[in-house]
Amino acid sequence: MALFKELLPIEEGLNYFYQRSKVIQSNIANVDTPFYRPKDLVFERELKECLKLKTTNPKHIQPVKCSGQKFKEITLSDVSGYDGNRVNLDKELAKLAETAIMAKLLNEALRKEIGKLKLVMGSR
Repeated sequence: MALFKELLPIEEGLNYFYQRSKVIQSNIANVDTPFYRPKDLVFERELKECLKLKTTNPKHIQPVKCSGQKFKEITLSDVSGYDGNRVNLDKELAKLAETAIMAKLLNEALRKEIGKLKLVMGSR
């Protein structure tokens, strides 16, 4: 419904940060697991690949087709630790804090949008 169209991007953002926090918490839980490789959830990279490009000339490169998957879980391999475990606890805690802050901001945006809808409907 057109009335709730402003809520959809906020819902997608909240879903992303919820899923990302679960992945980060899994990394933290496996900090002492030998040979564990941390994972992360990416959204921005997938968004860039799914951008719809307009071709005005037949010689233009055709745009990449979107996979339909909103978020992609990747295994990080650029970090290293003792006993083959590649989880950096400090980085994971920082990512978890960043994710919590972003989710809190989106919750506030959602609350304000719902407040606007209540105002329009006449309830206070």
